[in-house]
This record gives sequence, structure tokens and C-alpha cells, in this order.
Amino acid sequence: MSTDDALLLDQRAGKYTVQAMKDLQKQAVILVIDDDADLRYSLKRVLSSKEYRVLEAESGEVGLKVAAAEKPQVILLDNRMPGMTGIETLQHLRGEHPNAMIILMTAFGTTQTTIEAMKFGAFDYIMKPFDPKQIMGLTAAALAASSDLDKASASMGGDAGSQVSAEDLEGGIIGSSKPMQAVFKTIGQVAASDATVMITGESGTGKELIARAIHRNSLRSNKPYIAVNCAAIAENLIESELFGHEKGAFTGATQQHLGKFERCDGGTIFLDEIGDMALATQTKILRALQEGEIQRVGGSETIKVDVRMLAATNKPLEEMVEEKTFREDLYYRLNVVRVPLPALRERMEDVPSLVDFMLKRLARDSKAELKHISPEALAVLQAYDWPGNVRELENLIYRSAVMAQGEAILLKDLPEEVVEAAGLEPSEQAEEAGSVELRERGDALDAAYAQLRGETEVDLLHAAERAMIARALQETEGELGAAAAILGMTRPTLRKRIEQHSLNT
Repeated sequence: MSTDDALLLDQRAGKYTVQAMKDLQKQAVILVIDDDADLRYSLKRVLSSKEYRVLEAESGEVGLKVAAAEKPQVILLDNRMPGMTGIETLQHLRGEHPNAMIILMTAFGTTQTTIEAMKFGAFDYIMKPFDPKQIMGLTAAALAASSDLDKASASMGGDAGSQVSAEDLEGGIIGSSKPMQAVFKTIGQVAASDATVMITGESGTGKELIARAIHRNSLRSNKPYIAVNCAAIAENLIESELFGHEKGAFTGATQQHLGKFERCDGGTIFLDEIGDMALATQTKILRALQEGEIQRVGGSETIKVDVRMLAATNKPLEEMVEEKTFREDLYYRLNVVRVPLPALRERMEDVPSLVDFMLKRLARDSKAELKHISPEALAVLQAYDWPGNVRELENLIYRSAVMAQGEAILLKDLPEEVVEAAGLEPSEQAEEAGSVELRERGDALDAAYAQLRGETEVDLLHAAERAMIARALQETEGELGAAAAILGMTRPTLRKRIEQHSLNT
């Protein structure tokens, strides 16, 4: 036997050989912090197994010391304790152990307590009394989230992160897929010219980003760039916005107003959603394109403008031309070069780089720590159809980053509809990723309770109920009505249970 094999290591629970310590290190560590010894005993009996080592602490102060020494993956934390409260302990734990999944337990839930628990990073919040199967399921979900977070941490140095450069963060156009590479090539070919460009694609694909990239790489890059959403401006105002108006041109026109074409002279104007433009306005746009001149509303003077025009739409302009709702001559003037943008579902290989880009930009803009995403959560994003395209992905990443409690976005942080698209029901997320052993033991409890009843040594439910009643009586100073309200039972039922458990009132 080697010296290492013979070495004895002292631990809280006794002495272990090196091999025994290696076995212990393979176990997930669960820490129960509660001043109620009966409840700690019950939870330890319910949760302990060959896979899970359950530790105890009788106060927040002791719990912090145990957590520092043992680095638990899951912490079950009581809210009302002598000394440090659960919320105070939670804040310390979150700062010192950001990846631990903390479940706050309390028999006195209030709206503010719930808000504070989630605000300070609790994984979840459970009301006492709870049955063992309920706490098993919640602990399994927390352990799954912890495992998910470990995998995310292990993948933080992967290739996806290195693909996003500082230049990408400024430009905002991400994609190494063939469809996006074709888009980039077209931008390079047309940027230096003054050719009119029509950008087409579904809503949310990033048409304005492409327009900005064309301007940024053009000879007009040091001149103004103005984007106009034609669908967002009322029909009776759009001509004034585009071409300006003279004083007195209409009610409320108290002074001369320069339109966007004049203010964009020498630069680039981007007309987004041009398919929503009225026919009368289309005529004036055509004149600006063909002749390079405009007239202000209410004016007679012809004004020369040198503007490069880019346009975008998610509507079928060819069909609109046939239906006479879009001018055919304007269509051909706009459609000199077409840049069709692919939907996100047509370039799913770009999702990891897009997510990485969005998280880095969010960290930069909000001056917060960079978050990452777990492989399981990323796999779900790559299975979703993305009807809202890149815009929907961006909104989801922002929302999930806000909801994430650790340094990574986990499966539990994603919206239910996205997880469903990957074939998981929302209620099954934790069960799919959680502990098989805990689930099986939880299911077996229901059948076993009838047999266990009366066997004091193993009657876990009996012990848990006794602890809950004793705690409620302590908190209410023996007031049966208040204690019964807390426990969700009638006064006669509570009195009967007190007799059954031989409790003093």
C-alpha cells in the first residue's frame, strides 16, 4: 500500500481513507440550513443516498462555514432562524457561491419575501409544510441545474466565443453559414457603388443592419445615414417627414421643416418597409430617384439632393405590382441589386455565434459580468423554429440573461414555448434533466407510506409533520388559531395532531 493510500483525512463526519474521500467527492453535496433539528433529520433521511451527501447546519452562520468548506451544489435554506435570517444568509451565499442552487424554505411566506428571495438569486421558493416527494422533485431540479451550469462553465473556452470580435460587436452582423456569406459578398460588391439596393427578408432578419453595413463600407460613410420606417409614419405625415414642408403648408406648420432627404444630402437614406408606402408618396420617391430632386410640401421650389437610396421590405413586391398597389416603375428603380436575407431557421448553424455575440454585447452595454449558455439550453435554441428570426432570439437572450441566477443561462431559464419546441413539456424540464434516483424514490414513497405508517423509525412523513407543527406553535407562541392558519388546517384537526405527536402547547 502506498503512502497516499494509507493517508487518513479528517472530515466532519469522521475519518476516511483516501479512497473513501475519492468516493465522497463523486457525490453531489446538499446542505440543509435550518434551526429545526427534526426537519433537518427528516430531509437528511429523505435525500441521502449513494449519489447525494447531505450536510446539516443549525444556523445561517454555521451554514456559511459549512458551505465554504464543502462547496455544496444545492442548499436548502430556512428563512426564519435565530441570528442571520434566510434572506441575509442567501445574500452571503450568493456572493460566495454564485453557482450553488439555493432553495428557500419558509412557513411564513409573504409577497415581499418571495420577491426578495428571487431578487437575491434563489433557485426556488417552497412553502412549509411540504411532502417529501415535493422536496425531492425540487432538489432534483436544482441538482440538474447545477450540473447544467457545470457543463456551461466547462464549455466557456470553446470555439464559439472566439468567433465574435470587437468589430463584430460594433457591426452586429454575425454568421458563417453559406447564406450569410453570400450576403456579405454582395455587400462587398455593391458598397462602393451608388447602386440602389433592395433588401428583402422576413421580419426580424436584420435588414437595417445590412443597410448600415452597406453605408459604412461605401464612399459616403462620412456623410449622414438616415433610416425611415415607412410603416411607422402616418400616411398624411410621411411626405412632410421625407421631403419637408414650408411654413403654413398645413394646420400646425408654424415654421419651415427640412425633410430627411435634405438632411441626408450626400449620404444614404434607408426606407424600411417600403411596401407600406402610399402610391402618391411612391411617385415622389420615384422622382427623387430618377431626377435627384424633391419639393417640400406646400412649396414650389425644386431642390436638388444627392442621396443614395436603400430600401427593404418583407412584403412580396412582385405580387403588389401585379395588384397595382405598388408602382412597377419604382419597383424596377429600387430593385437594381437585391440582397435576400435568409430566415434564422435557414441558418441554424449561426445560432451559437449569435448567442455568444448577444451575450457579449449585453455585458458590454449593461456593464455587467458576461453570462454564458449551457450546452443543453443551446441545443434547445437550435431546435426552435424562430418565427421572429434574429429579433426574437435577441429578445429571448436578454430575457433569459435577466432570469438566470448564476453565470450561465440554463434550460430552466428559457421560455416554456421554446423548450416545448425541443420536445419537452415545461413541467418535465427538471424531471428530464434531474436525478433518476430521486424521481424513482419519490414515486415509491407514495406506495410505501401506507406500510411505513406506525413504524416510528422510518416514518419520515410523521417526523416532518411533527416538525412543522412544532415550528408553527413556536412562532405563534401556542396560539392554535394562528398556527392552524399557517399549517392550512382547522383548529380541531390541529389539536388532534398535537395529541398524536405528543406536543406541548
